[in-house]
Amino acid sequence: MSEAEKTSKKDSSKKDSFFKHVKAEFKRCTWPKKEELIRQSTLVIIISVILGGVIAGIDWLIRLGLQAIGL
Repeated sequence: MSEAEKTSKKDSSKKDSFFKHVKAEFKRCTWPKKEELIRQSTLVIIISVILGGVIAGIDWLIRLGLQAIGL
């Protein structure tokens, strides 16, 4: 067997081993229930919108302040 074939088999076995480990890890994960996922996703969207509004408000106030001092 040539060196290239040995290396190819080693790489193939490493990939197989990696994907077996990934599959095993996914089985160990505790996935959220549908209701919990919806609730958490809704909360993330609401908080993102609120923070976007706060940042836009701060930006607006800074712009007004800079315009007031003539910059």
